[in-house]
Parts: sequence; structure tokens; C-alpha cells
Amino acid sequence: MVEKLVVKLTANFERNLEEIERFLIEAEAPQAFDGLLDKLLETVIPNLEQFPEMGRSFLGQRVRSVETMNAVAALKEKLTALTPETEAIREYVLKHYLMLYAVVGGTIYLLAIRHQRQLSFDFEGHWEH
Repeated sequence: MVEKLVVKLTANFERNLEEIERFLIEAEAPQAFDGLLDKLLETVIPNLEQFPEMGRSFLGQRVRSVETMNAVAALKEKLTALTPETEAIREYVLKHYLMLYAVVGGTIYLLAIRHQRQLSFDFEGHWEH
């Protein structure tokens, strides 16, 4: 029998969940947060436990800017302190969310999650009225 991997939430992932909850309350869609939690518990975590490499490699994506290149280099340096596996950080795409996780040894660490609409810009705040 194959040993089941352990899934752990990082402090950053928990902060991201709190931010998503606030975001959805402000967007007058608090029930969507309950849906997200259900999806994580009933689908995402069981999927990762069974197929930990199902997400695409985060560091395997094409780098398109100097800033990103520098950030990826720093991330790779930190990652090598934990594991020699260069494919450890992966993306899991849900309908409205993007999640990052890392597979290190027998543990899956949920690193970050964002709602797709949290990645918008507040142009009104840049101009004086």
C-alpha cells in the first residue's frame, strides 16, 4: 500500500484565506467562501494526497521580465535549502482561484491561494477627484 502524503497549511496560506474571506464579504458573496472551504476539503486536498504532482510546475514556466527572473532565482535558492527537487513548487488551478503548493518529502505544503479578481487594479484611487 502506498503511504498517504500529509497536507499542511502554511501561515501564508491561512493569511490568504482570511484575505479571500474579507474580499468576498466586501463583494457581497460570503457564501462563496464556504464553497471554497468545501472545495478545498472535499476535492483539492484529497486530489493532492492521491496525485501530488497533478499541478503544473511553477518554476518551469517561461520567465518574461527581469523582475520575475530575479524573484525566481531567489525562490530557487530558498527551495534548494529544503529539497533538491526543482519541480517541488506547483500550481493548482481551481475555477476562480490559483493555488501554489510544494511537495517536499512526504508532505504537501499549501503555500498560497488567490481569487482571480483579487489581482485587479484600483485606478480610481490614483486620480484626485
